[in-house]
Order: sequence, then C-alpha cells, then structure tokens
Amino acid sequence: MTGVVAWATYLPYHRLRLSEIGSVLGGTAPRGTRSVASYDEDTTSMAVEAARPVVRGLARASEPPRVYFATTHPAYLDKTNAAVIHAALGLPRGTLAVDLGGAPRSAVGALLAAADSPEGALAVLADIRTGLPGGADEKQGGDAAAAVLFSAGTAERPVLAELITSASVTDEFLDRWRAPGALTSRIWEERFAENVYVPLAMESFSAALKQADLTPNDVDHLVVCGLSPRANRQFAAGCGVAREAVTPDLTSTIGNPGTAQPGVLLADVLEHAKPHQVIALAVLADGASTLILRTTEALAAHRPSAPTVADQIAAANDSLSYGTFLTWRGMLRREPPRRPEPDAPAGPPSHRSENWKYGFVGSHCEECDTVHLPPVRVCFKCGSADRMHPQPMADTPARVATFTVDRLAYTPSPPMIAVVVDFDGGGRFRCELTDAPPEVAIGDAVEMTFRRLTTSESGVHNYFWKARPARRTTEES
Repeated sequence: MTGVVAWATYLPYHRLRLSEIGSVLGGTAPRGTRSVASYDEDTTSMAVEAARPVVRGLARASEPPRVYFATTHPAYLDKTNAAVIHAALGLPRGTLAVDLGGAPRSAVGALLAAADSPEGALAVLADIRTGLPGGADEKQGGDAAAAVLFSAGTAERPVLAELITSASVTDEFLDRWRAPGALTSRIWEERFAENVYVPLAMESFSAALKQADLTPNDVDHLVVCGLSPRANRQFAAGCGVAREAVTPDLTSTIGNPGTAQPGVLLADVLEHAKPHQVIALAVLADGASTLILRTTEALAAHRPSAPTVADQIAAANDSLSYGTFLTWRGMLRREPPRRPEPDAPAGPPSHRSENWKYGFVGSHCEECDTVHLPPVRVCFKCGSADRMHPQPMADTPARVATFTVDRLAYTPSPPMIAVVVDFDGGGRFRCELTDAPPEVAIGDAVEMTFRRLTTSESGVHNYFWKARPARRTTEES
C-alpha cells in the first residue's frame, strides 16, 4: 500500500490585509488577508522549511531516495533548485533531486511521481504569487509551501492516507500565461476558463470515482484547487458531493498559493480528518486531475511534528504595509541603505562548506564535547586537532543570549536585529533574527530557519540560516 506517511506546510509569518491595497490605490477595499513571503524568502527557502519537519528524525535507510520540487516561481533557471533543498535537508548524495516547474499543474506531477516511486519519494510544492498592483492576482494570490512524503509505510511511520487512484484530463487552451522574463502572468476573461474547466473537472472526477468504485456520496472531504475561483466554485457545487464535505479553500486568510495550494489544502484536511474517510483532491490547471485518498486507522494516533495550517494562520502578523509589500516584490524601487553591500558568494568556497552553509552542520569535539559553530578542525577549548565529528544543529532549540538592534547594517528591511543564541546541549552562534516583533528579550526561545540572505547583481543567491522566534505545535500549546 502506497500512501502519505508524513506531511508539513510552511506559511510565511507576514500577512497583507487586502484593505491596505484599496487604501493606497483607491477603489474597493476587499476583506481578507494574503500570505506574503518576506524579503529574505523565496520558493526554495520556503520549500526547505516545509520539508524539514517531514524528514526530521528519519533513519538514514528511511530517507526518501527522490525529491520532486514543483514551483512556478523558481529562484534559479538553468540550475536545479531541488539541489539546494537536498543540501539543506542533509539528504544522502545518492538521492535524486529534480525540479518540475512552469505551471501550477506541476504540483500534480510531483505528487503522482512521488506516489509512484516504489521506494517512496518526497514531493515539495512552493509558490510565490505576484500580480500587477491592484490586479486580481495580487489580491487573490498567496505564498506558501508544502511537503508530502509517500512510501509503503513502516511500523514507525505507517501510511496515514492511502492513494487509491487518480485520473487526469489534459486540454490545451489559453487562460493564463507568462512569457519568459515577465514578472506577472496574463489572464484571459475568467468566464472562458470557467466554461472550459468545469466540464474537464467533472470528467476527471467521475473517472476517478469509477476507478475507485465510489460515488460522490462516499466522499467525506472534497478539496478543490485552481486559480479560477469561479470554476472552482461551480465544480464544487455541481459535482454531487454534499456541501458540508467541500473543504474551505483558505483564500480569505492566505490567498491562493498556486502550485502549493494542493499540498496546503490536503495537509489542512489530513490535520482534521478521521480514520477511514475518503478525500478527493481535484486540481484544475491546464486540464483537471483528481486524486482519491482514504485515511487509515493510523491517522488517529498521528501527532503533527510541525505547526499545523491552523496554527500558522493564527500566529501570523498582519501589520505589513502595502509599500513594504511592493518593495519586497520588486514593484516599488526604493533607495537602498547607504552601506556597502555584502560580498556575493562564490561557487568553490560554497561547495567546500556545503554541510555548514546549507545544512548548518557544526563540529563536536570528541575529547571535551565542545560544539563549534562554524565547524573547526582544532578545538578552541581543549586544543585537540582532527578529533571532531559532524554535529547537525538546524533542528536544535536555542535561546537568545544577547541581542542588539542595528540601524547601520545593510538590510532591505531595517533595522537589523542581531542576536547571539545558545543552543541546547552546547554551541553559541551570532546571526540575524527574522520574523520577529520589535520586542526581543534575553532568554526568548528561537529556532533556526533557512533563508536567502542576499542576491548579487549577477543573480547569485546567498542562502544561509537565521534565527526566528520558536513556533509551537498544537500539542506543545
């Protein structure tokens, strides 16, 4: 039996109130909020944050042999972004890591490719949705990431939701497109997409139910994804599934995160579902696909290893200004800080320090148990040389030992909060604090997060780790 054995999502800390758009540009002031990736985030860094809880604690033999990364907004072209994810997760060199991109439909490809892998695989979905100021894509979009691990299951990680079947219909029509190099997508009149998508979704949904020997009345949870709200609503209303079984699409709180939407909504359903329930995941994108899953008895005993979708929605900060949002998106060019820009990273040293730079792996002295960050060959405490073993630190809890608010350092979002953190079990490190409210105190619990520090004029992204206030799961709360 192949199915979902673990999942996790990542919703950025920041939210933009849609009324902010109306207050600046005029016109109507719609209700709701949308999730916004910070200036130091992109689809790769969000993908890492979503995938970390999924692979955390896996035995080396249980780590996924394949990683499929889907996005419409890749940080790099002509370079595999999944390789950065692979490095940050510390996966074995033999793991295949590939990108699937170009359109939201690639999410279906990543999920099905992972489900079809005989030894299991990890599907990671992430997107940043941007439109022209005041446009529908800006108001309806959202930023998020999700990771779903498929395998045959083990006693330690049993299958939580079995993939029963899937059915897809492909059709070529022009409702949304973006030319290479363009910042935003173009959209045809929405009624055209509605007229095309709904019959395709009905065909895919009916075929999947027939293959699974089910009827619409057997569906306990219907998840409908797609970038055409009208088509989504019409399909959900006419497919025969009970109204109460149609799950919320969360667009009023986080917006529509495009490629990541199927993973985020599936995770939200699994976090509320009961054993032996049928979940139908319908994705309307350049055709339509329907995945039918059935939860197992093991779901009742499952405890999330990361904050749930509901947890992250509740913990968000909705004080982001529209001007800051436009600046982060590159739509508003503002004078940069009058400070020397940081040096761009170079390929050879980044490769030599891969475990440290991407995996945040320090060194542990075998003679005196001192933890060093960054890793060293000679222990600064006892002086022993070459008596070190690797010490992964990315998932180690820490607390603020001291901090300063630096109003002179270069940062796209001043002021910079610099902290010195002490890790549980040893190790001290100085870094930047991100996603933090203005109030910071010594002793605050923090955790490490993978971020994009800078991007050079040549387009090289400098990825490394920052600290952020520790997030709590429902169980911890």
